[in-house]
Amino acid sequence: MKQNEHLELGVINCLRIDRHTPHGIFLESLDEKDVLLPQAYVTDEMHDDKLIEVFLYTDSEDRLIATTLKPKAMLDGFALFEVVDVAPFGAFVNWGLAKDLLVPNMFQKTPFKVGDKRFLRVVYDERTHRLVGSEKLGDFFDKRPKGLASHKEVEILIIAKTPLGFKCIVEEKYEGLIYHNEIFEKVDIGSKRVAFVKTVRKDGCIDLSLQAGGSKQKDLSSERVLSLLKKSNGSMPYNYKSDAQLIKDVFGLSKKEFKRSLTALLESGAIEVKDSGIYLKG
Repeated sequence: MKQNEHLELGVINCLRIDRHTPHGIFLESLDEKDVLLPQAYVTDEMHDDKLIEVFLYTDSEDRLIATTLKPKAMLDGFALFEVVDVAPFGAFVNWGLAKDLLVPNMFQKTPFKVGDKRFLRVVYDERTHRLVGSEKLGDFFDKRPKGLASHKEVEILIIAKTPLGFKCIVEEKYEGLIYHNEIFEKVDIGSKRVAFVKTVRKDGCIDLSLQAGGSKQKDLSSERVLSLLKKSNGSMPYNYKSDAQLIKDVFGLSKKEFKRSLTALLESGAIEVKDSGIYLKG
C-alpha cells in the first residue's frame, strides 16, 4: 500500500496511524494533514505508523472524518439507494455509513418518499463542499462515445425504466437505452449486464441490445434452445407455430430468433420438429 499524498474526500485513502486518543486514532497523509478515525472503528491491530485504508467523508458538522466502512458508492459512483427520511430541503438515503447521504431538492427529478429506491450518483457539491446524491445523471455522461462500433460488446448498468425502454450506463461513462420491444428476458434496475451496441446516435446516446448481432446471435440462440431441450429430457411442446409471447417467456427469444434457431438446429441434424413439438436427435 502507498500512503496518500493528500486527504481525499469521497474515496478510499491509504493513511498512516499517527496517534491514539480517547476519541479514536488520528490518521495522517504525506503532507501531514490528519483526520480522525472514531473509536467505534478502531481495532487491536491498528498500531502506530501502520498504514490502513479508510473512506473519507464529512460528519454532521461538516468535519472530515474517516471510516473503515465502505459506502454503496463513492465519489462519481452510481448505485441504487433507499430513501430513509425526507426534509424541506431534500431527502436522505442509506449509503451504508453512519451518516445518511443527502439528496438536495435541486438534484431530484421528482419528490422523494420514504421507502423509495432511487438510482443516484455521488457527487461533490461545490456550493456546500459536501458529498451529495444526484438523480440528474444526464449532466455526467460523456456525450462523445469513442470506439463503440456496431455489435461491440459493452458492460452496462441498468438504472431506470422509461416509456421507451430501460436506460443504462455504458462502460461507466456513456448513456444507453434498450427498447422494450427488444427485451425478451427479465431485466432488473441496478443489475450489471453485458450488452451489444446497435447504433450511436447523434446526441451521444447509445442504442443497445441484450442479444449479439449476426451469426454470433444465431449461435447463442441455438445454444439456448438446445440447453433447455436437454433440461426437459429431450423434448418440448413448441414449434414454428407457437405463440410469440410464449416463446419469449420460455426461451427468452423473439419469435424470429426462435424460428431461425430451429432451422439452424434442423439443418445441423441436432433436432426434429414435429406438430407435437421439438425433439433432440440421438
